Amino acid sequence: MSWSTDNAVLMFVALVTLYSPLAALPSYAPIIGGFTHKQQARLALGLLFYVSVFVLAGLWAGEVLLELLGITTAALTATGGIALLYESVPLMRGEHESEIEPSDDSPDGATVASARSPSSLLLTPLAFPLTVGGATFGVLVGFAATVNDVGDRFVLTGAGLGYAAVTGVTLYLSGRVHRNASPRARALLDRIAGILLTAIAVTLLASGGTRLVADVLDSIGR
Repeated sequence: MSWSTDNAVLMFVALVTLYSPLAALPSYAPIIGGFTHKQQARLALGLLFYVSVFVLAGLWAGEVLLELLGITTAALTATGGIALLYESVPLMRGEHESEIEPSDDSPDGATVASARSPSSLLLTPLAFPLTVGGATFGVLVGFAATVNDVGDRFVLTGAGLGYAAVTGVTLYLSGRVHRNASPRARALLDRIAGILLTAIAVTLLASGGTRLVADVLDSIGR
């Protein structure tokens, strides 16, 4: 394999490892489990689209965007933690169950969320921060900085779009897993997922906040 292909494979492995489909599968379930199969399929396609846009932005304009907006990956990580806390705490407390009501047109027993539309959940928290975040953007920008020409960047883009496809498939499978579980199992999984998501949110917030403080202290010391 050529250098550019090797680099693309490394980037794909790094992105998928950072994303961890097995960890993302139960994280998505309580958020999308209340929607119908058709809505879940649309969410999966929507996530594929959002992640693809994120990948293209990171590989082709990441460094310029960060410099232009004055945003660091640490700030993105901390923001992701705050956004995830907003969604995860109600799950942990069981408040998510009261927002879901049975669907009359779902013979398979699926439910639909009455208080939130699928599109309102797609960008936050499904795309950001559950799927992509500051660390993901940092990986994309880092690999983009190693390319020698436009051709190499296109090879990286192919690998990035492959990663986007993995996220869409994972979201779709998560919906199937949640739909096949019993109502009691769903409620239990929602509570457990809420605890896990809250822990992830606190970790993101602490990590991003710590790095932000370190960056400020570093700039002061110069």
